[in-house]
Amino acid sequence: MIYKGVEYSVTATGEPDVWQWRFQIGGQTVAGKTRTRLIHMAERRVHMRIDAALRVSHGEDQPAD
Repeated sequence: MIYKGVEYSVTATGEPDVWQWRFQIGGQTVAGKTRTRLIHMAERRVHMRIDAALRVSHGEDQPAD
């Protein structure tokens, strides 16, 4: 799947209600797991992480002088 130009994946694990996710921005791969019953909620959580990673990569989290 693609969100804001970033390809990501969300897949079920062997554990009930646990989803594994992964995305890559530049050369950095970010991966983890989230616990929720709904895949759409897991996708939303990945979107939030992508948004945060994009802010960092664009320098928006840097303090202003």
